[in-house]
Amino acid sequence: MKQFPITRTSAPKEKPDPATLVFGKSFTDHMFLMEYTEGKGWHDGRIVPYGPLSLEPAAMVFHYAQEVFEGLKAYRTPDGGVQLFRPMENVQRMNVSCERMCIPQLPEEEALAGIVELVKLEADWVPSAPGTSLYLRPFIIATTPALGVHAAHDYIFAVICSPVGAYYAAGLNPIRIYVEDEDVRAVHGGTGFTKCGGNYAASIRAGDRAEKRGYAQVLWLDGVHRKYIEEVGSMNILFQVGGTILTPALNGSVLAGITRKSCLALLRSWKMPVEERSIEVREIFDAARNGTLEEAFGSGTAAVISPVGEMGWGDEHITINGGAIGATTQRLYDTLTGIQWGTIPDPFGWTLKVVQPK
Repeated sequence: MKQFPITRTSAPKEKPDPATLVFGKSFTDHMFLMEYTEGKGWHDGRIVPYGPLSLEPAAMVFHYAQEVFEGLKAYRTPDGGVQLFRPMENVQRMNVSCERMCIPQLPEEEALAGIVELVKLEADWVPSAPGTSLYLRPFIIATTPALGVHAAHDYIFAVICSPVGAYYAAGLNPIRIYVEDEDVRAVHGGTGFTKCGGNYAASIRAGDRAEKRGYAQVLWLDGVHRKYIEEVGSMNILFQVGGTILTPALNGSVLAGITRKSCLALLRSWKMPVEERSIEVREIFDAARNGTLEEAFGSGTAAVISPVGEMGWGDEHITINGGAIGATTQRLYDTLTGIQWGTIPDPFGWTLKVVQPK
């Protein structure tokens, strides 16, 4: 795996208390950087002290939002080692986003090597308390200083790291989600299947409305018919109805979640019936009324698995599994986190050890 020059910080930070970690608020001592220049390609990969980026006010990312990002985690294993979970999937998905956003494709092996080398350097920042990890945020921004709507000629690829605890303050307790019936997040032919900032900026207003009503997240419907379920604000969504797992198909406006993909692989390995298809929100509320809706849960890197205990839609309200976590949801959480933290075997070859046991 490729090596990169490292410039170490002269002022190491004090590491936060693992017991009081807040998601995405503290950052490690170093970051990975690599530039793209038209005619030269991606070049000068390196690890440097974490700090501000110097950009011109005319940098195109500020004006035309040409950028993409990813999210993955490094986990401390019981033997003191550190491992990543399916990291090449993140790099490959980033290139899918790049293609849609007219950003030059990353050299995948080099990008993964940069992530691995950064994690090795910051290994002491990977917490070991239960439920904690080191969150990694790779991103690409357009830096060409020019006004005019076209693809930039220059970019920065960066990776920053943040020690984190649970994404939701309530931990694995079931959350309340609200079916958004006013705004839409994405449409076919748009950027809904990518991880670009514009998708998330467009979701903030609905998220604020839901929060004021006491809900943790928004459940998005399709942008045309306004009746087919797509995804939750920060997660894919899955339902267990009559013993079958239902989840929206990847139709071009839903993010291809890596945790979602892992959940489906686990469920199929357990011989549970799984359907990836269009799901009307009415179908789910009717299933709750007739008693066949057994469980609902979100899946994503940040929260891993998040049980859904209540859903609101207009004037309708349903409680799922008595507001408690279900058996399938708990099994998925225990298995996925067990593989990620190295407490159970990984029969799928999903983990990549980057720091050997001490």
